Amino acid sequence: MNIILLSGGSGKRLWPLSNEIRSKQFIPIFKTINGEYESMVQRVYRQIKAVDTNSVVTIATSKTQVSTIHNQLGDDVGISVEPFRRDTFPAIALATAYLHDVKKISEEESVVVCPVDPYVENEYFEALEELGKQAEKGEANLVLMGIKPTYPSEKYGYIIPKSSKELSCVETFKEKPDIETAKTYIKQGALWNGGVFAYKLGYVLRKAHELIDFTDYQDLYDKYESLTKISFDYAIVEKEPSIQVMRFSGYWKDLGTWNTLSEEMSENIIGNGICNNTCENTSVINELDIPILCMGLRNVIVSASAEGILVSDKEQSSYIKPYVDAMEQQIMFAEKSWGKFEVQDIEDESMTIKVTLNSGHSMNYHSHERRDEVWTILSGIGRTIVDGMEEPVHRGDVITMQAGTRHTIIAETELKVMEVQLGKEISVHDKKKYKLPQQTLSSVTSR
Repeated sequence: MNIILLSGGSGKRLWPLSNEIRSKQFIPIFKTINGEYESMVQRVYRQIKAVDTNSVVTIATSKTQVSTIHNQLGDDVGISVEPFRRDTFPAIALATAYLHDVKKISEEESVVVCPVDPYVENEYFEALEELGKQAEKGEANLVLMGIKPTYPSEKYGYIIPKSSKELSCVETFKEKPDIETAKTYIKQGALWNGGVFAYKLGYVLRKAHELIDFTDYQDLYDKYESLTKISFDYAIVEKEPSIQVMRFSGYWKDLGTWNTLSEEMSENIIGNGICNNTCENTSVINELDIPILCMGLRNVIVSASAEGILVSDKEQSSYIKPYVDAMEQQIMFAEKSWGKFEVQDIEDESMTIKVTLNSGHSMNYHSHERRDEVWTILSGIGRTIVDGMEEPVHRGDVITMQAGTRHTIIAETELKVMEVQLGKEISVHDKKKYKLPQQTLSSVTSR
C-alpha cells in the first residue's frame, strides 16, 4: 500500500496537552500491551505495518511537526513537509508529487489518503488495502470509504450512494447538516464522509498540474506559499463525475475532542491523580509532577500539563477552541527529533528549560547574540563543544556560555540538562547555526 496520512492540525481542541507544535496525534495516551503509552500516530503507524509490512507510509504535515514525527516513529517514515498551511488539496498534491518524484512510485499505482487521528482496529486498514486495490482497477477516478453512521451527526458531510451494495457509484454529496436533516440522509442510506479515499497516483498528479502551474515536486514545494487555500473536496471531489464509494461498517471514531478521546482511554487516570469513590465518568490526564485529587465530580475531564490546566464537563470540552485561540502563551513543551524540552520558569530577564537529549543526538552547533546561557547536567554522560573546545560532561557539571559563544552538547547516553537563559531579549529567533566541528560529525545525529 501507498498511504498518505494527513497530519496537519494545530491541536487546540485537546489543550493543554496539545499546542501549535504538539498536536493531538502526538499525545501518548493509549496503553499498549506492554504497559507503555503510545500516541495516535504511533498507534496508526503500528496498525498499518501489522496489516502490510511493506506499505509505503508518507505523512503530510507542517514543518513544526517534523521533529516530533521523527522522535516518535524514527527516521524511516516518509514525510511530505508543507512549508505553509494551505488546506488539504495543496497538501495532497504535494504529497502525491513527493511519491512520484522522490519515492519513484509509478503513476499506475494506487494511493490511499486518510487522516492520522481516527480510533480504529486492524479491520480498518484491511479495508484501506481493498480501497487501494479497487482504485487500481481504474473503474473510477476516486474511490471513497463511506463510514456507516452510528447516529445522526452534525460533524460530518454525507455521501449518498446510488445503491445499497458494498461498492456503489456516488449519487451526490451533502454538506454537514443539522440533526433532523442528518436523520433524513441516514434513512436514504447515506454514509459519513470520513475523508478517506484512494486514486491512481497519475490521476491526482494530472489534476494538480491542471490547477497549479508547476514542473515537479521541488518546484511545487518552492511555490507552496503562493497556492490558494482549498480543500480536496472542493477542488477535486465535488467536480469529479467518476466516483465510487466502498462501505465500511467496522469500528471507527473521530477523536477530535476530549469527550470522544476519553471514551477510548483504557483507564480513567493517566499520571499522578486520584478520584474518590463519589466520582463518576471522570477522566484525569496529568503530565505534571504534582498530584491531582478529584472528589464528587461527574462527567468531567481534568487535564494538566506545562501549558495549563483544563477542568471541564466532558460535553462542554468540545467548545474549547475559541478560548484557546484567545490565549497568548509561550510554548511550554515540545518534542524534537533529538529529544524534548519543557519550560520550567519564565522571568522578565531569564527562562529556565529542562532539556532531554536522546542518546547519540545533539543540539545544533549555534550561538545567541542577545543572551547568555548556563547548562547544569542533571543526569547522563555527554560532551560539550564550546567555541571549538570539546569537553566530557556528566551529572553535576556546569557550563557557562556568554552571548556570541558557539556551543552544542552531545549525548552519549540519555542526557538531562537544566538550561538557564539570561538576557533582556530572549527569543527563539535569536539563534545562528554553524556546521558542527568535523571531529564530531561521525559520532552524532544533530537536528
